[in-house]
Amino acid sequence: MPASSIILVRHGQSEGNVAAESAQRERLERIDVPARDPDVALSGLGREQAGAVGRWLSTLPDGERPGIVWTSPYRRARESAEIALSVAETELDLRVDERLRDRDMGITDMLTAAGIRSKYPEEAERREWIGKFYYRPPGGESWADVAMRVRAVLTDIGSTESHDSVLVTAHDVVILMFTYVAEGLDEEGVLERSRTEPLKNAAICRLERDEESPTGWRVSDYNIDSHLRDVGVEVTDQPGASDEVGVGRG
Repeated sequence: MPASSIILVRHGQSEGNVAAESAQRERLERIDVPARDPDVALSGLGREQAGAVGRWLSTLPDGERPGIVWTSPYRRARESAEIALSVAETELDLRVDERLRDRDMGITDMLTAAGIRSKYPEEAERREWIGKFYYRPPGGESWADVAMRVRAVLTDIGSTESHDSVLVTAHDVVILMFTYVAEGLDEEGVLERSRTEPLKNAAICRLERDEESPTGWRVSDYNIDSHLRDVGVEVTDQPGASDEVGVGRG
């Protein structure tokens, strides 16, 4: 039987999230990221958050535990999966899929919103006109581009994966697009969700198979953080590149 449940986990706080927050706080134009985007690691807190995900996984009934992991190739997402599995004392195959990578910010990468307004004022104006969902920075991707990637992944998981439950570790905009696709949201609906319920680091979402839904899926849990609070791990909701033009890494 194909997969009937997908557990979506945003990676724990990354060193890029910390650098982006610092740049915003100090009103800098450039984010002092420690590595290229695919190589950005988890922070110490991010590793604790990933461990909390592992403890949560270990409490799931046998029928709900994932049988395989699909992960973004980016280090922060892979580390989150590996730490969670280690804490849960579970060995699962990791299927690395580049379609789960974070949104590509193109020429605006490593710039804060203030930096983009200073260096590329025409791009700031273009984004304001086009809107957050469809704006594509030169050399980069829009949210709609990411949604196309996610549609393909969801189709593959739903039609070819033999495990009942699949764990996906990825990035804020990628997971947001999973819920967008599963619920058949429109542009305004997903923008409203982003504004009012930004995804927390190491938050858990779940999709369940629903044959009565036009998409074949429903969102049963969104942005759950009780597994962090229950063990006293700090909850963070630092934005990634998806949340504000040029801000951070998701």
